[in-house]
Amino acid sequence: MIVKTKKYQLANGTFIKLAFGNLLKDQWWVFLIYLAICGGYLWIPNLWWIIGASIALVLYGLFWLIQFAGISQIEQGKFMFQKLSYEITSQQILIKLNSKQGMPLKWESIKRAVVTKDHFLLVMSKAQMIHLPYKIFNSQNEIKFVETILKRKALVKA
Repeated sequence: MIVKTKKYQLANGTFIKLAFGNLLKDQWWVFLIYLAICGGYLWIPNLWWIIGASIALVLYGLFWLIQFAGISQIEQGKFMFQKLSYEITSQQILIKLNSKQGMPLKWESIKRAVVTKDHFLLVMSKAQMIHLPYKIFNSQNEIKFVETILKRKALVKA
């Protein structure tokens, strides 16, 4: 079975929000480092432990926000923000710019998938992901088929 989606354009704000949320899930341990540095207050009671750790945490978050915002501005990242349609099979995902231009993407290049109540998120790296909202599918059966593929490929927990 081939699932052909409607054309969809990923908005810059949606990408930044999804990418930053993905980063927070992947790098949760950074918050533990923050807490450890704040714990220096117990060793030498000085408020600068907490202030310094908070500044470092905010700068770390801003660094990644700037990175994700920059992806939408550089030439190599423009492809992700064009109107694209997708053809999904159990072998690959074909990302189509139009009827003649497209790029196949093997399932092996996807690290994990997130299924929510209104979209699929296929994560390839920190900054590369495919956002498939349910509204681009033509029927509920297509959504169930894609979800089945994701479970068979062990990209999402059953």
